[in-house]
Amino acid sequence: MLNEAVISRGIIESWSRKITDSLELDVAIVGGGPSGLVAGYYLAKGGFKVALFESKLSVGGGVWGGGMMFNEIVVQEAGLSVLSEFGLQARPWDGEHYLLDSVDVTSTLIHKAVRAGLRVFNLVSMEDVILKQGRVRGLVLNWSAVRKLGLHVDPLAVHARCVLDGTGHPAEVVSVLARKPGIALDTPTGTVVGEGPMDAERGEADTVANTGRVFPGLYASGMAANAVRGGYRMGPVFGGMLLSGKKAAELIAAELGAPAYAAGVRP
Repeated sequence: MLNEAVISRGIIESWSRKITDSLELDVAIVGGGPSGLVAGYYLAKGGFKVALFESKLSVGGGVWGGGMMFNEIVVQEAGLSVLSEFGLQARPWDGEHYLLDSVDVTSTLIHKAVRAGLRVFNLVSMEDVILKQGRVRGLVLNWSAVRKLGLHVDPLAVHARCVLDGTGHPAEVVSVLARKPGIALDTPTGTVVGEGPMDAERGEADTVANTGRVFPGLYASGMAANAVRGGYRMGPVFGGMLLSGKKAAELIAAELGAPAYAAGVRP
C-alpha cells in the first residue's frame, strides 16, 4: 500500500545523500548544454567525480529547439566522431552538412552522461564562485526559484578542484568572477570580451579554439568560451559544441592528473 509520507521521505533522503556526497568534487560544471554534457560524460567516464548544475528544469540547453523551433540540428563532419561515441548517427545532407533530430540528440547526451556517472542537479543556480589563494575552488549555489523571486535566502556551497562554465551566451560563471576587484582573466582584454555576430564557419572554429582555462581553476566551453574570448556565434550547428566539450574534458583531466574523490577520499 502506497504511503505518502514514505514516498516523501524516500525522495528527501535520497536527494540529500546525493547532494551531500557532491559537496567535494573533482569537477563542477555549470550549464547543461551540449558542451557541458559532453564534458561531463568524458570526465565521469574517466573516473572523475563530477556534477552538473543546471538552473532550468530541463537539461540540454538550446539543442531541444533545433533552429527556430524546427527540431532538427546540423553537425559538420568534424563532429561525427563525438556523435559516434554516443551512438548517434547523422543523416548526410549535402556531403558537408549532416542532420539529426534534436530531441534524439539531447536525450541521448543526457542519458549517456548520467549513465557514465555524471550527477545532475537541475533547478539549481550558481550565485558566485569560491576563490582561495588566487584559484577558483568551488561554487556558491542557490535554488533557481529563490534567485528568480529575489528572496533573501543565503546560499550553500560546493568545493571543486576545477569548475567548467558551460552556461552558453551569458558566460555566467566567468562573468561573475570578472566583476570581482583585481581579477584578470586569460583573455585579450583581461575581462569578458563579448560575443561576436553570426558567422557559422568562424563560429564553429572559434568554439573549439576558445575552449580552455580562463583563470586558475576555471574553464569555459561552448558559447561561453566564445563570449569570454570574443568568438563568433554559429546558430543551430553543433559540431563545435560537441568537440568543445570533449576538449574541455581532456584539458581538465590533464591538469588534475587523476581523480581525487572517486573513492570518497579527501586529498
